[in-house]
Amino acid sequence: MSVLPVRILKELRRRGVLGINRRNAEYTLHWNPRRLYKTVDDKIITKRICEAAGIPAPRLLAVARHHFELRQLGAAMESVSNFVLKPASGAMGNGIVVVLARDRDRFLRPGGRTVTLPWLIQHASSILSGLYSLGGQPDAAILEEKLNVHPEFAAIASDGVPDVRVILYRGVPVMAMTRLPTRQSGGRANLHQGAVGAGVDLSSGRIVHAVLANRHIRNHPDTGETLIGREIPSFEKVLDIAVAAGDETGLGYIGADVVVDANQGPMILELNARPGLAVQIANRAGLLPRLKAVDREAATKRSRAERVALGREIASSAKEME
Repeated sequence: MSVLPVRILKELRRRGVLGINRRNAEYTLHWNPRRLYKTVDDKIITKRICEAAGIPAPRLLAVARHHFELRQLGAAMESVSNFVLKPASGAMGNGIVVVLARDRDRFLRPGGRTVTLPWLIQHASSILSGLYSLGGQPDAAILEEKLNVHPEFAAIASDGVPDVRVILYRGVPVMAMTRLPTRQSGGRANLHQGAVGAGVDLSSGRIVHAVLANRHIRNHPDTGETLIGREIPSFEKVLDIAVAAGDETGLGYIGADVVVDANQGPMILELNARPGLAVQIANRAGLLPRLKAVDREAATKRSRAERVALGREIASSAKEME
């Protein structure tokens, strides 16, 4: 096992970088009761929670929980021109298939690839068997409406729809990044598969830093467009619905993934009870000072709008200290 040099460890502590062990012990385990994990681990439950609370989320087109339901799922796929097929309890973007359009018996995927209906049904069968689920448990395959890239994002994303990951602590947004699909990521907004992670300043809603595979970049690798300084569309609404969705889960430390659809505006894509820590790399900033600032403010006693304002104020103060 490799050990970081002492000077690097000291610098990470100075910058308030949150490590995975501390995240697990002091935030995930402490603030997220295990009994409530199902509200975010199962995307179907998350959708129902959002729907009941009036929080916008992509429309659910069909669900298959058992193999005998795959025929009906296939019929649903044939009835629409574009869609997203995904596991209800998947992780890290695995198992997600995006279909952009249909050409008779072929389904067009990002990057120009095509697949057939039998291929899609076989993929759904693998989802049901737990190939992509957390812990390899039997899963459900869900068919969801495909969202459309907002015009402001079109120049800085390839073959897919970007999302905005908002880290929430005690109901307060503390850090955010946008994940931008690339050809390498196959149109998926997932950093593990080659998407760009771009840190977003909470106070201004603008991109302040961007990384690709932990390497600093200023331009999108496929389009060449400048990333730094670009403003996230409807960013105030992004923060508002992220906080609203977080409130509905009962969890205290989560990541909310929001997509800004071209026609429908910001929508909750999914929630995560174990959000990764790459958001700190994307922002070149540590989470710890912001988390501690929330604790000092006793944020749970504030309204949703006040908590959004508090998160932006804390982020602005942290920026001034760097």
